[in-house]
Parts: sequence; structure tokens; C-alpha cells
Amino acid sequence: QVHLVESGGGLVEPGGSLRLSCTGPGLRFTTYTINWYRQGPGKGRDLVASISSGGSQITYVEAVKGRFTISRDNAKYTVDLQMNSLKPEDTGVYYCNTPTAKFGWGQGTQVTVSS
Repeated sequence: QVHLVESGGGLVEPGGSLRLSCTGPGLRFTTYTINWYRQGPGKGRDLVASISSGGSQITYVEAVKGRFTISRDNAKYTVDLQMNSLKPEDTGVYYCNTPTAKFGWGQGTQVTVSS
């Protein structure tokens, strides 16, 4: 099964920024809505942001509105998540996939927000 690959996580202080990237397997990736999910410590995998295949429809959960920006570059088969003004509650492993988990789940990328 084809997996998406997430990268860009790290350790950052509250108020800092990170840019996550999700890389897909060629043209199939570009035809799907892609979601970013967060799995906090001891919690389930929750939707954070979503972008349609053409990039025209974007949604965010309330907790990240105004701080996170999702974007995609179909020519490069990537979907990025720019995260600003990070808070400790943003800590978790971040994953990307379609809404129906069309691709295999990758290993995710760890984001830790701590002073």
C-alpha cells in the first residue's frame, strides 16, 4: 500500500513556528482532498485542517484558525501546514491522508511545543 510521508516536525517553544510537509505518490495524490491530523499524547487522531484537490476549499478546526495555514503545490505533490503561534496543546504526532484514508498511514512527524 502506498504511504504518504510527513516531515518538518520538531521541538519548539510556545509562540514559535514550524512548517510541516506531506509528500504524495505522484498524480494520484493531486486528485484528492488532503487532511492534516494530530494525535496528542494518549489521544486519538483528530482533524486539524483540510484542503481540496485544487486548493480552493480550505477548512480548519476552531483551535487553529488564524494560526495555521494549509497549502498545496500539486506540481511538487506536496501539502504543507504552516503553524505559527504554537501552543503546548498543539503537541502531538501530525499525519496527512485523504478523508477516507485512501493511502496507508505514514509514520507521522512529531511536534513538541514546550519551554
